[in-house]
Amino acid sequence: RGQPADAGPVRVRVAAAAGRAAPPDTAPARLKLSVFSKHFQWTDWRETAALAAETGFDAVDLTVRAGGHVLPERVADDLPHAVATVRKAGLEVEMITTGIVDVSSPHAEIILQTAQALGIRYYRWGDFRYADQRPIADQLTEFEARARDLAALNRRYGICGMYHTHSGLGRAGASIWDLWYILRGLDHRYIGVNYDVGHATVEGGSGGWIHTARLTAPMMRGVALKDFLWGKNAKGEWAPQWCAPGQGMVNFPRFFAMLQQSGYRGPLQVHYEYPELGSAHTGGKLDIDKSKFLAILRRDVAFYRGTLRAAQLPLAL
Repeated sequence: RGQPADAGPVRVRVAAAAGRAAPPDTAPARLKLSVFSKHFQWTDWRETAALAAETGFDAVDLTVRAGGHVLPERVADDLPHAVATVRKAGLEVEMITTGIVDVSSPHAEIILQTAQALGIRYYRWGDFRYADQRPIADQLTEFEARARDLAALNRRYGICGMYHTHSGLGRAGASIWDLWYILRGLDHRYIGVNYDVGHATVEGGSGGWIHTARLTAPMMRGVALKDFLWGKNAKGEWAPQWCAPGQGMVNFPRFFAMLQQSGYRGPLQVHYEYPELGSAHTGGKLDIDKSKFLAILRRDVAFYRGTLRAAQLPLAL
């Protein structure tokens, strides 16, 4: 999944001045569309960057986790190469997606050190899980302590961790009110929310997502974009059916208007987690025609750019 063997040497100085790192800049002048590199796991960094540029993206959200484009145990060696490859293609790396849950996650500190040294301001973290046998209130207190420790580590390296909001039973942060409770007393320059409007709509129905977006706006440091419809799965159970943007239930015009009003300036991450993309939608191989794959990417980029512009949000391109 890495760069071809002819990649030249890349070196970074890893946060020698940890503890004195400046806070991440959370307000760039213009918003950039990042593509989630999960959908390019079938190829290397060079082709990922080239295809992202060809289809109209401004940036790449690199996976730095088990099975990702950069393996956590190789982050100090491989992330500089991956980032250099993306930047050579004319794109940016505003953020990375990690498997970090808390400070005890394997390789957490070296991931943050390396990312900060490369000028990456944000990373995705999260996935606290509720245990059925224990009171939720007690678990929230524990999650808050774990988040506080991670915020302190983030502060040490001047980087912001963004908790990703999934939907589903047992996931802390699915309702988003609980995530607000966990993060409410922390410094949101260093720890905040990666608000997935698709998952928020799954959990929030027709109006709940509006309230959670308003509630978390001051701590919203990243936004993930996807759409869905309710349908029955192979077991006959009702479940979200992920689909192309504009074909589902997510109210993008209203959500983008809310982002505009709040002055949001963090990463915008485009996810293609629907079956039209073939196995690539789950991070698997490319098993549809490549020209169709690229056409799908371009179509969604055009949808998001048009809808963002209609909401008068400032875009990089």
